[in-house]
Amino acid sequence: MIILIIYTVTAYLSTGHAFNLPTSDCHRGHRSGMNNCQDRRRFIVQEIIPHAITLTTASSIILPTPAWADALLIDKSSPDIPAFKGDASDAKKRFQSAIKDVDSLIANYDEIAKSGGDNVRLYLGTQGVKSNMYGIVNVLKSLKEEADDIVEYTEALNEFEAYLFQADGAAYQSLFAEFSTAKITPESLLQIAKGDIVNMRKFMSELASQLGVDAR
Repeated sequence: MIILIIYTVTAYLSTGHAFNLPTSDCHRGHRSGMNNCQDRRRFIVQEIIPHAITLTTASSIILPTPAWADALLIDKSSPDIPAFKGDASDAKKRFQSAIKDVDSLIANYDEIAKSGGDNVRLYLGTQGVKSNMYGIVNVLKSLKEEADDIVEYTEALNEFEAYLFQADGAAYQSLFAEFSTAKITPESLLQIAKGDIVNMRKFMSELASQLGVDAR
């Protein structure tokens, strides 16, 4: 705050002519300049410093967090998601929670991806155990008998698993792209991963439909 006030005072003094400030003769020791000195000091105390304090106070106000910040709930400090144990009803609830994590990932992908491929993989449940996507393939396999059409369900599950594998692979490769001789960037790999995640989400909707689960 002190630094900001000093900076603001300096800025104002450097443009003193804009405020019709009298020229100071203080440094010359001339008595004729004393009134000018007092005028400048009064201006600094009454106008500049309060203005600087106002700026500093305003800059310290806590602004509303952007929408994506509320969704970035998964990080290394998040509680672990336990390996799934439960009946079909519990499995469906876990699947619904996984859908929400994937939707959060897609909606806020650019911000999440800024932290690198491992942050994307954290949401996919392939890096750490913080996402409801952790172990989701086994959860879905346990629900085969709950599907309306087990053949269509199995096909959708295979597609889902393939896109999950591809998305995880692209996100993982992005961690090493800078050291690769191939002409590909971490950003391009993360965009490839995003495309796979979007396709993966479509098959999650198909699986949810087969299970009679709300995919919203």
